[in-house]
Amino acid sequence: MVFLIWFSLFALFFLYYINKLSTSFCLKKEIPEEKQDRFYRTINVLITILLVSTYLEILYTA
Repeated sequence: MVFLIWFSLFALFFLYYINKLSTSFCLKKEIPEEKQDRFYRTINVLITILLVSTYLEILYTA
């Protein structure tokens, strides 16, 4: 149970930081507003899949 709490906190921090980096990338590359929503959605879905698969791998191998 404690692991779930720590991993959730890590996942939230990681997702926040990735979004912060994505925002910087969009501003630096001057990506149009119309494409930014799709960019953020794609990044968030991929990172969420990565975090869930990492959690499941740790859960079932430990």
